[in-house]
Amino acid sequence: MALLAVKELHKSYAGIQAVKGVSFELDQGEMLALIGPNGAGKSTCFAMLNGQIKPDWGAVILDGMDIAGLPPRRIWRLGVGRTFQVTATFGSMTVVENVQMALLSDRRRLADLWRPARRLMRGEALALLERVGMAEQADRPCAILAYGDLKRLELAVALANNPRLLLMDEPTAGMAPSERIALMALTAELARSRNMAVLFTEHDMDVVFTHAQRIIVLSYGQIIASGSPAEVRANRQVQSVYLGTWGSP
Repeated sequence: MALLAVKELHKSYAGIQAVKGVSFELDQGEMLALIGPNGAGKSTCFAMLNGQIKPDWGAVILDGMDIAGLPPRRIWRLGVGRTFQVTATFGSMTVVENVQMALLSDRRRLADLWRPARRLMRGEALALLERVGMAEQADRPCAILAYGDLKRLELAVALANNPRLLLMDEPTAGMAPSERIALMALTAELARSRNMAVLFTEHDMDVVFTHAQRIIVLSYGQIIASGSPAEVRANRQVQSVYLGTWGSP
């Protein structure tokens, strides 16, 4: 059984259908890319999977449980991590404190009054930072980090609840080409080593076709193609709607 099964998702706004009957599955350890032109429905689809938007119709089955319409905090506790197009970190805290906060939330220790939070779970936080190549910057304030380092920190935070499924919304947006390659190579290695499913949206086609094992293409809220990178790249409709000359043989 697939870890994630999305079935006939629908969402409309003021009579306009943003997502129309989207269905797909995702296995553990798999990297799946969701691509398409602006306005295709990618962000709406992501938001429904994460609980930020309730679908009008359809199901989101995570390991046999329908999570459609549950609040994000419930979905997070069921083992779904998330990174955002615009990084979401606490600028007033240090790098390690950001990860500690995520760990404390996962262990339900945010209300622990007996010890200062900065002393709790620091070792585990440092281990996660080491995993993403940020341990040396553990005590630096987030506000002064380069954008690529913020993306790595956000990935460490997303790993704090040991997710079975990681949702990444344009993970390399705003990064230099070399940083994009390194971040997605790290994500692919984490997917393999943790047997973690990864669903990501991305506009950089070099990133998509290098790291995705399968690709789904949306246009006007509907899936117009899905398959291996080679199959999607050769699809004439995908070339016409989105890839243009990039997808030509």
